[in-house]
Amino acid sequence: MIKPLSDRVVLIKIEQEKKTASGIVLSDASKEKPHLAKVVAVGPGKVENGTLIPLDIHVDDQVIYKPYAPTEVKIDGHEYLIVEAKDILAIIE
Repeated sequence: MIKPLSDRVVLIKIEQEKKTASGIVLSDASKEKPHLAKVVAVGPGKVENGTLIPLDIHVDDQVIYKPYAPTEVKIDGHEYLIVEAKDILAIIE
């Protein structure tokens, strides 16, 4: 498993449906891919002025992240994204 440092977060991409609600199958080229992911690990937080500020993001949260922010890594056959907390735009509730 990956243990992120500082204010970094490890994500796994969430695969999106390739059909519309009415059953039309979409090709990969015809749709804009949303940047959705599931949080699998969270760093301890960021230190500012000697104080640790914990993150508001938790394991198993579903999030929207900036498209060009992640560092992609492959470990033991699994693909992960590593982003800084500031590059996560929202938590999906």
